[in-house]
Amino acid sequence: MKVGALISGRGTNLQALIDAADDPLYPAEIAVVISNRPGAKGLERAEAAGIPAITIDHKQFETREDFEAEVQTALEAHGVELITTPGFMRILTNSFIAKWPGRIVNIHPSLLPSFPGIRVHEQALEAGVKISGCTVHFTVPEVDAGPIIGQAAVPVHDDDTPDTLAARILKAEHKLLPLCIRLIAEGRVHIENGRTLVEARPGEFEGISLAL
Repeated sequence: MKVGALISGRGTNLQALIDAADDPLYPAEIAVVISNRPGAKGLERAEAAGIPAITIDHKQFETREDFEAEVQTALEAHGVELITTPGFMRILTNSFIAKWPGRIVNIHPSLLPSFPGIRVHEQALEAGVKISGCTVHFTVPEVDAGPIIGQAAVPVHDDDTPDTLAARILKAEHKLLPLCIRLIAEGRVHIENGRTLVEARPGEFEGISLAL
């Protein structure tokens, strides 16, 4: 399955996908990486792996629709079948999402539906939760509200700061996203009535959550 990655920054989750796709048995390949921010570190990661890396600066377009039309053209030109948006700091329009139903995958650094939106780790610490984590889900028009594909749990320590919690959760993200893309590419994820049915094998999610 050809995957298009939309990014805005460092691209550490992108790197996890690139590393996973190095395995000849992995059922997906990164066909193109598109950044809305010039100079994003993730573009360098793509280029180092021999993956087409494109900058489409959203600031150069008058409307979100114009920006997304350029993104759509690039995705189609590279034969993309599935989109992932790790670290992509733009909210996609309803019309763009409608063109890719059940084919846009996002990762969010909390156990949704808890703590959607921004300031995620601050929200978790302010709430005093003892477990946080990350969620891979399909993108729908409502922000951070699509059908959940997989989740990983991460402990919250009493002395955590937003940065230390974010770093711990990021380690789980690097495991969870490649696994969920694999499940989709192998046809083992199905959406029914707004929820996913995931055909996971015994033990497949073991080791994704960090020790509690």
